[in-house]
Amino acid sequence: MTDPARRRLLRLGVLTAAAVPLASTTGAAADDRGRPHFPDAWFPVTDHGAVGDGTTDCTAAVRAAVRACHTAGGGHVLVPPGRWATGPIHLLSGVDLHVAEGATVLFSTDPAAYLPVVRTRWQGIEVYNYSPMVYAHGQHGIGVTGRGVLDAQADDTHWWPWKGSGKYGWKPGMPNEFADWATLEQWGAQGVPVRDRVLGAGHFLRPSFVQPHSCENVLIEGVTLRNSAFWNIHPVLSRNVTVRDVRVECEGPNSDGCDPDSCENVTIERVTFAVHDDCIAVKSGRDEDGWRVGVPSRHIRIQDCVHLSGGAAVAIGSEMSGGVSDVVARRLRLPLDPGLDEASVASVLNVKSTPARGGYVRDVRVTDVDAPAWTYVPFEVTFQYAGGTGGDRPAEVSGLTAERWSVRGHCEYPVRVRAPADAPVDGVRLDRLTSADAAQDMLLQSVTDLSLRHVTVNGRAQ
Repeated sequence: MTDPARRRLLRLGVLTAAAVPLASTTGAAADDRGRPHFPDAWFPVTDHGAVGDGTTDCTAAVRAAVRACHTAGGGHVLVPPGRWATGPIHLLSGVDLHVAEGATVLFSTDPAAYLPVVRTRWQGIEVYNYSPMVYAHGQHGIGVTGRGVLDAQADDTHWWPWKGSGKYGWKPGMPNEFADWATLEQWGAQGVPVRDRVLGAGHFLRPSFVQPHSCENVLIEGVTLRNSAFWNIHPVLSRNVTVRDVRVECEGPNSDGCDPDSCENVTIERVTFAVHDDCIAVKSGRDEDGWRVGVPSRHIRIQDCVHLSGGAAVAIGSEMSGGVSDVVARRLRLPLDPGLDEASVASVLNVKSTPARGGYVRDVRVTDVDAPAWTYVPFEVTFQYAGGTGGDRPAEVSGLTAERWSVRGHCEYPVRVRAPADAPVDGVRLDRLTSADAAQDMLLQSVTDLSLRHVTVNGRAQ
């Protein structure tokens, strides 16, 4: 393994090289239905007193610019080149936060800056907790755009130690998230009213980076996200969300790249991921709280993304108790990085749940995958994921399709499906899949309606 600093530098170099050709090779753009359009009105944060010296607190200036833009009927809040220190940014309807090329927004590492608490979802359970760094609730027509950088500044000294792992700076005697997460799971299982689920000050659940919550018509385009405290882009209970031409760079714990959570009509395209956890994870709530809310994620479109590192290129779950349907991913690249002496992306598609999480996964299709790098299990379905607070039924999984995958790096299993006998996975279509260096044959436990067409493993037809 390379040391962490070298890993980060190598990945950032590969990230730039890998992302450049995408804009010219993607072909037709995804459906722009619901993409917001902003008036050509500009509200520089400098007009409200912001100073781009990297140390002056610009929180009040940014908030004043957002309010002025919203009051005027919408437009662009401009963050010009410079280094801008701020606390959380709360967007209002009609406002595009435009971070210009050459601008870096540096978010405070003081947890107190993210108070008062806001309504959010933490690993699938609703709670009032620290504000995400960029947050909106109940707004419509909002954006985060530009070619600049948003840096949460999390590291082994700030935010990450709350994970409770020595790998991320935690030492015995330091606070961690364990007790608060156990409390939140208990609240969800017992149906405690959300208004009474208050953490925040004195507690240790890390906030997401960018979270539109209960919003409609959201655009996140062009920016680079670095060093998140927790999940990076986390739309919750939102509709018509577009994430486009974004770069996500984070080596920290739970650094999921983009997690649509109980969302409808989501487009994720031309995004490059260099993360430690899943690149994209489609979610819909956890266990009893997910069943209570009961809002699925559906109509998710993913295309032309580059996955440099992470758990899965595309994961479904594990928090998917509200259901997931109609997910289409195409033209995914998992490039080989010879400069890294470590694994790249563990899976192309990973559908994961606990034995009793409930919910459903229906109609997931992943096509045109180029994976010359190492993967652990490119196609994985498991009901053996850890965690959970109860329930008496597994998820219903059906309609999984993989077409035109070229997996040339080493893997353990090219395909592994492990389902309980009383809840088989129904309708698995594998078409034109090639796995060149697999340690094991395909493992298919409890699968009905299986179709294999032109599938080869280590040169042998299946």
